[in-house]
Amino acid sequence: MAKTATKSAKNPAAKVAAKPAAKAAAKPAVKAAAKPAAKAKAKPAKKPAVKLSMLKPSVNNMTVRVFARAAGLGADETDAWGHTRSPEFTARNPSHLTPMIEDKGLPRGVLWESCAIMQYLANKHGLEKFYPKAPAKRAMIDSAMFYLVGTLYPYVARATYPFLGFPQYAGEVGHSDAHPDKKSEAQKAAMAAIAEPLEVFHSFFRDGKPFIGGKNPSIADIRLAATLEFLAVVDYPLPKWAKEYMAAIEKKLGKAYAEPAGDVRGYIAYVRSQAKA
Repeated sequence: MAKTATKSAKNPAAKVAAKPAAKAAAKPAVKAAAKPAAKAKAKPAKKPAVKLSMLKPSVNNMTVRVFARAAGLGADETDAWGHTRSPEFTARNPSHLTPMIEDKGLPRGVLWESCAIMQYLANKHGLEKFYPKAPAKRAMIDSAMFYLVGTLYPYVARATYPFLGFPQYAGEVGHSDAHPDKKSEAQKAAMAAIAEPLEVFHSFFRDGKPFIGGKNPSIADIRLAATLEFLAVVDYPLPKWAKEYMAAIEKKLGKAYAEPAGDVRGYIAYVRSQAKA
């Protein structure tokens, strides 16, 4: 009887005591193991900085400088002012144009033209916020950029380059030996022609939206806003919507836009001060 009583007394006590002890020991062990695992989570890898050769006074170059910052790519910038015709530069880039990026993934290692650069980087890094993958939406972004480069920008260049001190395109009046009065007429005609394509961006591409890209600026918006910066040198009377549009892009992109734009605006201020001197 004593043995039976002893067993029945010991076993329940042992089981009752053992279970809480096991639970109490297990819980801290799990927590202790879980905390280091949470800390060990890898952070997303930073995108490598874009190696960019650029000219600070240029709105074409400003476009890529803004995009790289806004997209979080960063930029390893080299000011190529005075070096684009050097043998070293033209060996890599026979067009001697900027902006130019260098990237090992490119067939020839370099790429120029602002729109092509933004398209490439957006595709490479999956930046759909700036360059949507949906064919219809992407087509509108492409169309806006091509329309700008092919129609609006030539007018802007003809209107502003004489004041900016930039070389003009061969074969045009501004590049010829024509009388200064003829050059002035051509410049005024170009400035008058800006209004029509500018309105197309407002009524067709934006179509009531804050930006061409919708709620957020796309690569086409960055290209358009940067282009319009040059018009300050000729005191072009931008319509109210265009002023508000440019201000909205700068507010949305913050320093990513303001810093490169500051270089363009600074150059324009310098040119204007020299004209008054």
